[in-house]
Amino acid sequence: MPRLMKRLMKSLNDTVVTAAVALVVLALAGALSPATEARAERIKDLASVQGVRMNQLVGYGLVVGLDGSGDQTTQTPFTVQSITSMLGQLGVNLPPGTSLQLKNVAAVMITAQLPPFSQPGQTIDVTVSSMGNAKSLRGGTLVLSPLKGADGQIYAMAQGNVLVGGVGASTAGGSSVQINHLSVGRISAGATIERAVATQLGQDGYIYLGLNTTDFSTTRRVVDGINKKFGDGIASAIDARMIQVAAPVERDRRVEFVALLEELDVTPAESAAKVIINARTGSVIMNNRVTIDTCAISHGNLSVVITSEPIISQPGAFSSGQTVQANREQIEIRQDKGGLTMVRGANLSDVVKALNSIGATPQDLLAILQSMKAAGALRADLEII
Repeated sequence: MPRLMKRLMKSLNDTVVTAAVALVVLALAGALSPATEARAERIKDLASVQGVRMNQLVGYGLVVGLDGSGDQTTQTPFTVQSITSMLGQLGVNLPPGTSLQLKNVAAVMITAQLPPFSQPGQTIDVTVSSMGNAKSLRGGTLVLSPLKGADGQIYAMAQGNVLVGGVGASTAGGSSVQINHLSVGRISAGATIERAVATQLGQDGYIYLGLNTTDFSTTRRVVDGINKKFGDGIASAIDARMIQVAAPVERDRRVEFVALLEELDVTPAESAAKVIINARTGSVIMNNRVTIDTCAISHGNLSVVITSEPIISQPGAFSSGQTVQANREQIEIRQDKGGLTMVRGANLSDVVKALNSIGATPQDLLAILQSMKAAGALRADLEII
């Protein structure tokens, strides 16, 4: 193993490694390290209990008290409408046709996560995001705003001082500096829960575990681990992702049973061979199950160069002509010498050295891997994100 790593590092030092190939090398280093044995994980990390889930909440509100960094109300009419409506509910009636020119108010969207088993009176954090053209929410205060769920019911009420992690400054001449984001803030414990969401911990004497990924082998191992711990027939697999587990009927015993269940260690099955390609950044990640059949790779670049040279034409002496400027354009097509490289390895180190030897760029690497998959030489699932 040390010799293989030394040869790989020597090859990388002799060639220019592109960003994408460097990422492949990182994956290779993990694949070739001694710690390739499967590691046991808790069921808590592999699966979740069906029905025990977060619920998203959303609301609309106003942030007031800004230091001149709020919405420009002439360009955000919804901010003016919200202010008028809020003042009307507070008993302040504005004369018809009143034009408000405000700089200290911003319209915002409010988002939050409602944890399972939450009860009225408990508090949750909220995120406040500007939806107009406010320059900053720093120093503002969110006015009392309802947060609704997908069913349209109000589950929490939000209010409080907005904490913004960024900072910015500007001058009258137009110069400005900004650190981090100023149009999004957070209110710790900024919403109070007003309505609970009914959460059932299992039904009909069973609880159901949903694996985070669909895998028949891992599902079988989880079932075997539960039955080995609590007795045969306690757990059974419904499909490749859902497991049915017999649980005590009493509520307190069921909570204790789930706590013990989540702490069981199970060794998950090795994942399928997969190559992930990010076409936007050129990142390529391979796991240690990827293998390569013998194949030949040809690489070449075609570039078009267009140059423009100005030409000055001067009139003759004592003539009535004028100086004329024209451009002379030249078009040249260059094609770099291509290389044909044979890949004869079934491991990632050979692939890395072969791609380095032909000078593959990130975009070239994407095309090469797609072609290898189409030719049947890449033994892995190819996923482009």
